[in-house]
Amino acid sequence: MSNTQAHIESAISEGQWGLAYEEASSWSAQPDCGPLPFFAVNVVCLLRGDFAQAWRVYPQALAEEADVQLVREWVGSLRERYVDSPHVALFEGVFHTQSGRLEDAFTCFERVITMAPESPYPHFFLAQIHQRQGRMDQAVKGFREAIKRDSSYVAARLKLGVAYQEQGQLEMAIPQYREVLALRPDEAVGHTNLACALAEQGKLDPAIEEYKKALVINPDDAEVHFALGGLYENKGRVDLAKRQYEEALRLNPDFGPAATAIGWFLYDKGQNDFAMDYFSKALIANPEDAQATFGVGRIYEEKRMPELAVQHYQKALSLEKDPDRKTRIVNFMDKLFG
Repeated sequence: MSNTQAHIESAISEGQWGLAYEEASSWSAQPDCGPLPFFAVNVVCLLRGDFAQAWRVYPQALAEEADVQLVREWVGSLRERYVDSPHVALFEGVFHTQSGRLEDAFTCFERVITMAPESPYPHFFLAQIHQRQGRMDQAVKGFREAIKRDSSYVAARLKLGVAYQEQGQLEMAIPQYREVLALRPDEAVGHTNLACALAEQGKLDPAIEEYKKALVINPDDAEVHFALGGLYENKGRVDLAKRQYEEALRLNPDFGPAATAIGWFLYDKGQNDFAMDYFSKALIANPEDAQATFGVGRIYEEKRMPELAVQHYQKALSLEKDPDRKTRIVNFMDKLFG
């Protein structure tokens, strides 16, 4: 065992997550380091709520079955040598969660709760498992328990807000997002989630401002540009909406929804050939894009190719999941064909 690995293990056993992160990051930069340092970085990122970085290193930690086995052996060795450490039990619980062994993860997190009842982490991870499995009431309870133990736990507040929002409790979700931003004003996800919740309440102008704040922090987020474009479109600000859709597509050329939206703008202006190009781009990204399929049908109809038009209308109807859009397609077909 190298000195670096020994230092990481000692830091994990004592819950010194910052030190574990530094040592593991240094180790991961070494050639042929294997999956262990990447998994340690992954765990600390999950504890911190830095999910983007956690997923960036995940493939180097657990993507291959051979790597999973190496990490499993390491975690088992830690458990044997640090039987009384709640931090090692937490580390093991995260491993089981990341490798899909949720029953084992539950056991580990429950053990952490017994050994370290003041820790917010086991409640947080248990809540995420409940959320993933659709047990939203238990997820909410778990996130609240985590926040009760650490009121500044930004990741738990974000997740609690999302859980409330998924239940349609916007009046409960919004205060969580606002608290996140009070704790961490530069939290782009906080601004984005708040914008989404405000938009669901019909408060479009405040939602637009929150999306703008998110883009100041992270101007390269294609999804936020697209969402902002959607709000501009709802307010009738067509040029601003199209600009945001174009920026989303520039940042991510495979972002099909943006291509579909631009296609409809061009179609409405009578620029059918250009619209077809964008609908085709959208369908390359996602062959099951119902709105792009419907748009292609409209263009075929105007080109006096009725058989192709009908084929695309029927396909769009079968693909569309949104009830309102589905109804609009049905109404259009009824009006067209009687």
